[in-house]
Amino acid sequence: MIKVLIADDQELIRQSLQIVLETKEGIEVVATAKNGKEVISLVKKEKPDVILMDVRMPEMDGVQCTRVIKNFYPNIKIIILTTFDDDEYVFSALKHGASGYLLKGISMDELEKSIHTVYSGGAMINPGIATKVVELFSEMAQSNYDIVVEAQNVEEITDSEWEIIKHVGRGMSNKEISRELNLSEGTIRNYLSTILNKLNLRDRTQLAIWEVQSGSGKYGRR
Repeated sequence: MIKVLIADDQELIRQSLQIVLETKEGIEVVATAKNGKEVISLVKKEKPDVILMDVRMPEMDGVQCTRVIKNFYPNIKIIILTTFDDDEYVFSALKHGASGYLLKGISMDELEKSIHTVYSGGAMINPGIATKVVELFSEMAQSNYDIVVEAQNVEEITDSEWEIIKHVGRGMSNKEISRELNLSEGTIRNYLSTILNKLNLRDRTQLAIWEVQSGSGKYGRR
């Protein structure tokens, strides 16, 4: 029997998933939670095998919760089940150990199959999201792939912006960075927009790769 915990801030979603999954052979819903903090508390008691995790939840979001759970309970499998396919959430969730990233439009049969797959040690990623992941890995795997930023542009980066860049390079989401630096998420988004414009980079993924490749150290700002 696969023990499943459902985490979603919408009660209707939690109840609907629980009702349907409990009709599936070999699956038992042991608990539901409305935020990441409840998940952590329930995990200690219920010891689930698989967690269905929403991304945007109050108090502690799905990405942060995934990081905590995988640090303390590495054997628990986590499937991100959300309506959002933003690069920020996709890469952060997978980086922190999620075994699946699915959009809520999937059928219940597909969800059931995904639960069995990750429980058995496999991974399940929504096709559209998988394309993004493959493209990123393809870019990083190319031996001649290097993100070049003009030295003049680098010199325009302020100390505060370097702090943002450093955290992006660690795979942190905007929410995680905002808590770390005690700034609003809106402020972090504005910082990132300015940074990308200054460095002439396409998106936060390129920024993260550049930070890792350069280490920011050769510019004396580590």
